[in-house]
Amino acid sequence: MLRANYARELKSWTFMPIMLTGINAGAMGVILKKTFTDLPGTTDSGLALAVGTVGAATAIGNLTSTIWGSVSTGRNKVNLIVLLMIACSLCVGAMAVVPASNTGAWMMAGLVLIGWIFWSGVITTRASVWRANYPGSDRTSIAGRLASVQAVISALSVFMVAKLLDGFSAEDTWGTRLLDSAEIEFIEAETIAQQGFRVIFPVLAIFGLLGASVYARVRLRGQSRLARVERSTKGDSRSIFEPLRVFGVLHQDRNYRNYIICQFIFGAGNLLMMPVLALILISRFDASYLESLLVTAIIPPILMPLAIPMWAKLLSGMHVISYRAIHSWIFVVAGLCFLTGSVLTEYWIIVLGSAVLGIGWAGGVLAWNLGHQHFAKPEQDTEYMSVHVVLTGVRGAFAPYLGVALYEMLKPTGQESWVFGVAALLSAVGAVGFLILLHSQRELIRTWNATHSEASGSE
Repeated sequence: MLRANYARELKSWTFMPIMLTGINAGAMGVILKKTFTDLPGTTDSGLALAVGTVGAATAIGNLTSTIWGSVSTGRNKVNLIVLLMIACSLCVGAMAVVPASNTGAWMMAGLVLIGWIFWSGVITTRASVWRANYPGSDRTSIAGRLASVQAVISALSVFMVAKLLDGFSAEDTWGTRLLDSAEIEFIEAETIAQQGFRVIFPVLAIFGLLGASVYARVRLRGQSRLARVERSTKGDSRSIFEPLRVFGVLHQDRNYRNYIICQFIFGAGNLLMMPVLALILISRFDASYLESLLVTAIIPPILMPLAIPMWAKLLSGMHVISYRAIHSWIFVVAGLCFLTGSVLTEYWIIVLGSAVLGIGWAGGVLAWNLGHQHFAKPEQDTEYMSVHVVLTGVRGAFAPYLGVALYEMLKPTGQESWVFGVAALLSAVGAVGFLILLHSQRELIRTWNATHSEASGSE
């Protein structure tokens, strides 16, 4: 059963990352900025704010994690995941019909946000499926393999989208001739070169629907028993649904609370710099779709499969606090690379920072999906994950906007590159916090290591 479920999940994740290009913050920030620049009613500052919304969409969508945790409690989790995959795919397809105007830019940003609200439900619920279906000794490696597949397919998908959009953007190319001959009413003649997404996004949505149909065949081990435990456990769906009671988890579990505080500060730095990177690539480097997306959405995920085995081996043998004390410094280095590259206007240094970021993402995707399980009991898995995801949403609700605000404030002086310095500083503060926890929570870590070793031996 484990192998059958793994095969189905693997097949599904060869389709879903293609659809997710349509809500990929790194890709969509660039696409929105380049597509809607100079269209009716748009301004640089207004588009910067819309790009900030796209950058924040992932985390803002995660604010709904408590609701999805409540919805999934005691219910068929696979069916819920399938429905959410379909809803997200429809959001991507709907982007093809937004008008070529300032309103259209904000409609696209809104659809990215709504898509991430649905995808947040997939992420929250998927953690329980993984825990039920895969033994603890194999879970990290399986999560790593699935993340690797997603990363490679995502990078290839973004590359193809970038090539197509550049083809549509250049004058008198096959792309512009195709759109011109289509005679779509809401595409004005003078904006045809910016409307290639109308052809591309419906195709992305179709791949999402295919992935959902494959995932529908996944079976959850012990579904009935898990549902009974969730319904009978104290602090079940009611505590997940009521925001104030959700944070009771942090009040009751001091160790998890301290971990989340450090994670909050560290993650804010990463979220702050991504929309600014999209803006600087276009305004300072005048980068094409491919040049921009290469940095924001192709190089990082393509490097993830190479780095994930290293991080998976590291995480499987240590507590997540020990792991984060090492891993978090990668993002400090990435921020400094972006700062140096943008100050010197050296594109290759930006590319180097993107590669470092990809290595950091590889380790982050494992800790983000599995780190809470180092604190939670099995029946508390969804509740702990919900708290983790919703707090990611809280920092995501302000960090990208803070980055854009700093960018707009510093742009008149030509010092907007120093936003990356602020991002690196925040990441460094969080990294130092993990080092402090590493020393202050030695007993917790020692106990977990002993328990984990016994569990691995029995399995």
